[in-house]
Amino acid sequence: MSCSITLIAVSVSALSAADPPAGERIELVYPSTSSVPSVISSVVRRHLPLPASAGPRPPECDQLSYLRFRSAAGPEEAARADRILVAQPGIFEGASAFESLARNTVAAAAQQGAHLEFWALDRRSNCLEDHTGRLAGLRTDSLDVATAYYFGGAEIDGRRFAGFPVDGPAVAWLANQGLAQTLRDQYDLLRAELPDPAVRARKVLCGGHSLGGLITGNFAEWDFDGDPATTDDAGHRQCAGYFALDTAVSADPAALMPQAELPDLPPAVAAVLAAGTGRVGTALPVLAAPAVINPETMNLLALAGLAAHLEPEGVDQIVARLPRNPNVDATLRVLLAQDHRAVLTGHPDIRTLHATNTAVLGAILDDNSQPFAFLQASTGFLAPGTPVGPKSFPLPTAAAAALPLGPALFGTAKKFAPTGFDPGTVYRWSDYDAVDPARFDATTPDSEITSVHELARDLCEPPLDFTEWYFPTRLTLDTATPGGPGIDRHHRYPDAATGAPTITFVAADGVGVRPPPETSGRVVDLPGYNHLDVVTAAAEQNDGRPETVSTQLAAFAVALS
Repeated sequence: MSCSITLIAVSVSALSAADPPAGERIELVYPSTSSVPSVISSVVRRHLPLPASAGPRPPECDQLSYLRFRSAAGPEEAARADRILVAQPGIFEGASAFESLARNTVAAAAQQGAHLEFWALDRRSNCLEDHTGRLAGLRTDSLDVATAYYFGGAEIDGRRFAGFPVDGPAVAWLANQGLAQTLRDQYDLLRAELPDPAVRARKVLCGGHSLGGLITGNFAEWDFDGDPATTDDAGHRQCAGYFALDTAVSADPAALMPQAELPDLPPAVAAVLAAGTGRVGTALPVLAAPAVINPETMNLLALAGLAAHLEPEGVDQIVARLPRNPNVDATLRVLLAQDHRAVLTGHPDIRTLHATNTAVLGAILDDNSQPFAFLQASTGFLAPGTPVGPKSFPLPTAAAAALPLGPALFGTAKKFAPTGFDPGTVYRWSDYDAVDPARFDATTPDSEITSVHELARDLCEPPLDFTEWYFPTRLTLDTATPGGPGIDRHHRYPDAATGAPTITFVAADGVGVRPPPETSGRVVDLPGYNHLDVVTAAAEQNDGRPETVSTQLAAFAVALS
């Protein structure tokens, strides 16, 4: 790799401050408490500026970042690795969501004598995030340091938090960060990091999780210079094979969920829709809702992870420090309340529940309580001895299961909520491998996949994000309505990934993805897995066997070497 500056074992505080100068590359190895010591993790930042037409933006948004995972016994130069897996994140997802999968995959390959690298890409829009407080809290082992920065106006190293803008001049440039720019960013990064096209064509495996499968499918079909007479720039020429994580490598969103029976749109209709969605992307550059899904709540998940990581059994620490505002209050009710009455009225008050930091994190993301399938992992259950009741918001479990898309929207697990609000009741959490038999009416060991403690680490420890603050609306619209101006002429190679070596993982309790019949390669079904479990699963499962996704992905990559 050219222009490389590698700093080994840097402090956490340095990670948020290092920006590469023009034309340069910086790589910083970051400390980790992971139980997989044989893997070296680093954050790579490379100066790859946007065109002037992109509009005014902060200087740090002229760089691209990714997390690099490699075997400690392998070569330092990426081009000498046996294989390089390059992963696109899903919607509202950042590079750190791949932390567990990446480490486990690299370690599994090393056990077979192969040296893989795993690159978890971060979208350019994440340059707007401010992780100063979280990283300072991690460095000082203090949740107070982090929350004082985000909610109390405290300064850290002369910097004060500027808030969570979702409109206005600070984010207007995101209106241009759609599919074309996202694909260009991956293409430019691959060419910069691996200048030899033969290395890319022979060693790079392209893939992604969730929406990342659609992005990868488009990447394979893309003609980057728009000239049909040239082919070296074709996306599929940069990839030796593909992997799909509860998704499919396809440019057609309808192909991923055939049960939705979406009709094909005539080209003229698609063009009109694309023009309309372009205007929406300009008016609403950040995909955000009044509650649950917006920059502030995405940061709250990282802080919940930080609290559970620093003091797992600490009681009433994270919720008590959260600001009281309509967004946070509504989010807590939507995620944790038992029924519609509690969500609408705020009574009983979710803030009066008493729970450990780990129980708060588990209740927010576990499939037995998190309402929405795309945010679900199976991380254990509330410990016995405290009361729980069936959760009917947004729908009772049976009612959700009866809807055509109910399981894809809300998941398949039974939903429960805490019901004990008296001061003497403290909710605690049993990890995925320690669920008490008293809770087997709600869940069983074979459907518990992710360690809540590892999930907490993934949320707070890496220098990039797990949950994405600023997801560009334009990217969602472009992938949902292909064929618009500026996109159609680049779709030069339909179904380019078909026939290439491919492995597709399908979570049985995920978001309802069903790979299209023409999907090439191997399809691996994952019983008990939820949508997030595919990237967060613990290395050892409850049956004593190694985790399926990482071991099968490693075997797939090694077999192609």
